[in-house]
Amino acid sequence: MRTANLHRATTETDVQLSLNLDGGEARVATGLGYFDHMLMQLAKHGGFGLEVEAKGDLHVDSHHLVEDVGLCLGDALRQALGDLKGIARWGEAHIPMDETLVRVVVDLSGRPYCVFQADLPKITLGNGFQVEMVREFFIALSMRGAFNLHAAVLYGDNTHHQVEGLFKGLARALKQAVRVQGDALPSTKGTLTR
Repeated sequence: MRTANLHRATTETDVQLSLNLDGGEARVATGLGYFDHMLMQLAKHGGFGLEVEAKGDLHVDSHHLVEDVGLCLGDALRQALGDLKGIARWGEAHIPMDETLVRVVVDLSGRPYCVFQADLPKITLGNGFQVEMVREFFIALSMRGAFNLHAAVLYGDNTHHQVEGLFKGLARALKQAVRVQGDALPSTKGTLTR
């Protein structure tokens, strides 16, 4: 089973997260409606089972909660992938949402690196989700998940479309990369460094 269950508790947040790379229920409750919507997009379009229950110091802002969910999801992804044998390793997606076009490319290489190119406005969506936290979520996810993540908004005007396109693109790229297509390690080095 390609699954993981994690609990992360700090003085700022408390995150319970479970991930199944091969599907299952999706239930998300973070106290940030827009962020819940994005995580549900990730689960739906990635074909993942994902359950997240998170609480945090939202009276401060959304930073700690969003980043910690990203850290937990990265840890869960790495745990669920196991020894990485047989995975496709790479994935990419171009996602159009009306006037917006987004590109997301991943390499589950064991080497963490994030390039995030999106000129998103510093505004709040929904009930307290700071748009600048999208970048922090992607960085946290790739660092803890130990993979290359390149995400770019190629063009667009509507902030909701841009952010949702990024999450859907991430979902589709990860769906390709985690799929099992054999039993060999996808590397000529004989290892995927972690």
